[in-house]
Parts: sequence; structure tokens; C-alpha cells
Amino acid sequence: MDTKQIKANTDNIAFCGLYCEACGKYQKGKCPGCAGNEKATWCGIRKCCMTNGFKSCVECKTYTDLHECKDFHNPISRVIGFVFRSDRFGCIDYIKKNGYDNFAKHMAEQGRMSMKR
Repeated sequence: MDTKQIKANTDNIAFCGLYCEACGKYQKGKCPGCAGNEKATWCGIRKCCMTNGFKSCVECKTYTDLHECKDFHNPISRVIGFVFRSDRFGCIDYIKKNGYDNFAKHMAEQGRMSMKR
């Protein structure tokens, strides 16, 4: 099986903190990643970040606790997080503490698109 090398690329950090570079659909060329996915009009997080000019939810000053944000902590994202065992809150916290570059490096080394729960 040919597995693609996962690179550290801050451009492929999703607005919600997931790491698109390690996503199977992205690696197979079936998804352009969060920022380039114009079909993802359903994503409130993407819409909010793009409207406010944020690279991710890390830059939001309105919600210090993202559990209070209706876009970030919505029912669809909770189901997706449960099914895929993804921890977007952990991703955002890691980025806040360590920066985008270190997050991308960490995710590439781990070969994961999310922090472990």
C-alpha cells in the first residue's frame, strides 16, 4: 500500500483546528482541505472564520471558552467528533499554547488529523 508522506503544512490546518494534511480524503485528492473547500457552505465554523478574517478559532476573542460558541460546539460537530474520535478543542488549545507551526509538525509526526481524546 502506497501511503503519502504527511508534511507539516500550516496552510492545511482547518478553521476548527483539525489537520487536513493527515486526512485520507485530502491525501487521495478528493478534498482540497478546509480553506479551499468551497462546497463546505454548511460549516458555520468556516463561515465565521472567513467572515472575521481568522486563520482559525484560535484568533477568536469573543469566546474564551469554545463550548459557548454555537458555531464551534454545534450538534453536527459533536456527532462528527464522537464518530471520528476527534478533539477539536484539544487541537485549538494546542495551537494556542504552541503555535501553528508546532501544531502542524506535531500532527505530521503523529500522522493524525486531530489530537487524541
